[in-house]
Amino acid sequence: MITFNKAPYIGTELGYIKEAVDSKHISGDGAFTKKCRNWLEDFTGSPCLLTTSCTHALEMAALLLDIHPGDEVIMPSYTFVSTADAFVLRGARIVFVDIRPDTLNIDEKLIEAAVTDKTRAIVPVHYAGVACEMDTIMDIARRHNLAVVEDAAQGVEAFYKGRPLGTIGDLGCYSFHETKNYSMGEGGAIVINRPGLFEEAEIIREKGTDRSRFFRGQVDKYTWVSAGSSYLPSDINAAYLWAQLEVADRINDRRRSLWSRYDKTLRPMAEQGLLEVPYVPPEAQHNAHMYYIKLRDLEQRTRFIRFMKDRKIQCIFHYIPLHSSPEGTRCSRFSGEDRFTTRESERLVRLPLYYEMTEEIQDQVLSAVQDFFMTEAADV
Repeated sequence: MITFNKAPYIGTELGYIKEAVDSKHISGDGAFTKKCRNWLEDFTGSPCLLTTSCTHALEMAALLLDIHPGDEVIMPSYTFVSTADAFVLRGARIVFVDIRPDTLNIDEKLIEAAVTDKTRAIVPVHYAGVACEMDTIMDIARRHNLAVVEDAAQGVEAFYKGRPLGTIGDLGCYSFHETKNYSMGEGGAIVINRPGLFEEAEIIREKGTDRSRFFRGQVDKYTWVSAGSSYLPSDINAAYLWAQLEVADRINDRRRSLWSRYDKTLRPMAEQGLLEVPYVPPEAQHNAHMYYIKLRDLEQRTRFIRFMKDRKIQCIFHYIPLHSSPEGTRCSRFSGEDRFTTRESERLVRLPLYYEMTEEIQDQVLSAVQDFFMTEAADV
C-alpha cells in the first residue's frame, strides 16, 4: 500500500532522544528545545516559542489578544477545526469568509465586508503552504485596528514576497504534527511579531508563572502571575524535531522535487480540462507541503479515491467546511455567500507526498491517476 503520508525520519532522531534522556532533562526547555527555538528565530527573525501543538499555539494567540465572549474573529471555513476552536474556547463568535477558488485561501477582497464593531482579529490560513494575499489583509487590519494571527500550520519555510509565513501578522502559528514537512509527532510553535507580547507568552506557556524569568535570574523566585496553561513540549519531542530542522533544506529540496514531478506530469492533463492542479501566485514561494488535484465534482472524486484504493494507493480528501459542521452552526456565521468553500472542498483530493517517497513510488501514483482518466473517458 502506498500511504498518503509517512512522518519524516532522518536517522539521527533516536540518537538525539537518547542524548536528551542521558542529560537527565527531558521536560521542557532543555537543550534540544533551545536548539529548535534558535533555528526558528534565525529563520523568522522574530521571538519564537516551541509549543505542544499548533492548536496550543493558536490558543496562546487567543489568550495574548485577550479575546472575550462576544468578540468576533474572521477566518475561512475551509480550515482545520483548531483554527476556530482556539477562539471559541475564549467565547468568540467565528465569522467565516469565502475562499478564493485558485489558492483555496481566504478571499481577501471579502474580508472588509465581514468586519463589524465586534471584530477583534483576522486569522488567514496559508493553505498548502501557499501564502494568502497578506498586504491586503494587513491593510484592512491596520485601518480597522484588528490583530492578525497567521495560521501557518502548513507554512514552515514558505514565503510571501520574501517574508516567511508566520512573520507578517501580529502572531504566527506553526505545526510540527507528523503530517507536516518537519515533525515532532505532536508539536508546534508560536511566532511573536508584536513587540511587548513575548514575556506574556512565556508566562502563558509556563502555566501562568514567571518561571522563565526566574531561570534567567530576573526574579529570586517564581510564582503564579497570570492565567496560563501547560503549552511546553518535552525535550524528547524537541530532540526528534531537531534531527529534521538540522537538515531542513534537504527535506525542503526533496519535497519540492517531488511536487515539481507531480506538476510536470499533471499540468498537461489540466490544460486538457481533465483536472485542476495547484495555483501558486507569483508573490508566493510554497514549501511543497502538499500536492492536490481537483476533480469535476464530489461524485467523480469519490470514484477517483475508490479507484486509487483498488490500486493500493491512499489518496485523501481534506477539510469539511466548518460552517456546515454541528459546532460551526452553533458558534459561527458565514459572511456573504458560500460560492466556493463547499464546492472546492468536495472536489479536492491530496496525492501521496512525503520525504522518503521514491520516484518509482511516485511514478506508480502518476500512472494510476492517468489510468483513472482513461477509464473515465472510456465510460463516457
